[in-house]
Amino acid sequence: MSAERIARQDGEASAAGVAEGQPWKLRFGAIFTGQALSLTGSALTQFVLLWWITDTTGSAAALGMAALAALLPQALLGPLGGTLADRYSRRWLMAASDLVSAACMAVLIALFLTQRVQLWHIYAMLAVRSAMQAFQQPAAAASTAMLVPGYFLPRAAGLNQSLMGIMTVGAPPLGALAMSAMPLGWALAIDVATALLGIAPLLFFTIPQPRAARGGGWRSLWREWREGVQAVWRHAALRQLYALIGAAVMCVMPLFTLVPLLVKTHFAGGANQVALMESLSGIGMIAGGAFVAAFAPQRRMRWFLWGFALSGLTMALTALAPADQFGLGAAFWLLSGLTFAVGNAPFMAMLQSAVPNHLQGRVLSLLNTLIGLAGPVGLALAAPLGEALGSRWLFVLLGACGGLVMLLGFVSRALRRMEQGESGGSAGS
Repeated sequence: MSAERIARQDGEASAAGVAEGQPWKLRFGAIFTGQALSLTGSALTQFVLLWWITDTTGSAAALGMAALAALLPQALLGPLGGTLADRYSRRWLMAASDLVSAACMAVLIALFLTQRVQLWHIYAMLAVRSAMQAFQQPAAAASTAMLVPGYFLPRAAGLNQSLMGIMTVGAPPLGALAMSAMPLGWALAIDVATALLGIAPLLFFTIPQPRAARGGGWRSLWREWREGVQAVWRHAALRQLYALIGAAVMCVMPLFTLVPLLVKTHFAGGANQVALMESLSGIGMIAGGAFVAAFAPQRRMRWFLWGFALSGLTMALTALAPADQFGLGAAFWLLSGLTFAVGNAPFMAMLQSAVPNHLQGRVLSLLNTLIGLAGPVGLALAAPLGEALGSRWLFVLLGACGGLVMLLGFVSRALRRMEQGESGGSAGS
């Protein structure tokens, strides 16, 4: 089947899904709200568990192990999750992922309430949650284009970006409030409740599926995954976009780990200042996502490249602020979150428009895997540089490099053709 025919069928399926059955605004709103509640509960629980590890062990190694458990399964299982999202019902994958996470959390709640919990139980729970995200995220991302008309994709991406910001701002205080108001085991029960709220709309609202042919059972999984890889590799613009994203993530990911050290050694601040920086980043993301949702900017490639470039450069400016000007550094950090959101939402809308829907699960999960693996590589490379340069100048160097990497996108002919609506290669051939 030709790429053009598959893309046309995907478009017909999406149009049919929007035009028929439940009103698309009601369906998208219900599913988006349910998933938003589920993700908020998960973020709250993650804060509670990490604080328990910090309070119980006081060990940086234990926190590092928790971070590994929370990130690595999703990165490794992402390709499988994306392949299944393109083959099977996306709404049932989303529901099953939430249900498994809720069941495991119920076991952990019982362990806390009976005072039998051990550190390895926390690691196991974080790993299971991460594995379920490998299936839930590509299914949810690929479903968006089937739930809304094409013109609404940038606004949908903006809403998702604002949600990420709200979670960044709200999860720590909500988690702290829950721990102060009830036993820790019952605080974790909030996650079970929000997971069930996330599942409920999926039981009542359908998500249209692409009409691409499938067959061959489980033996064809490898072939189908390779189709997703080839969809990126054969599309010059997508190939270059993924390379830019991978290089930028390697540069800027270590900066989020360095924020507490920068605040302490350069600005002579403490935990309150670190918390303020994290909250400001989330506020910036909310504002940027709201801007995209409200105005749906055109020329998405330029918004993406400038947004990510400015995000990296303002990270560098955060560290360049004088030691006695913490407020100025915090303002630059807020701008970094805002410009990231302004760039990321058009980027996601661009992918959802350019990639045939029957390939979106695999293409988007491949991006998640790339980001999940590029981050640890960047951290490993940044460690010796940090010893030589110190946290402040490492912050400046990596932020500037991340911004300059994204500016290279403006010299790419393939990216310019993609922005103009021309093909930089065949995404479905």
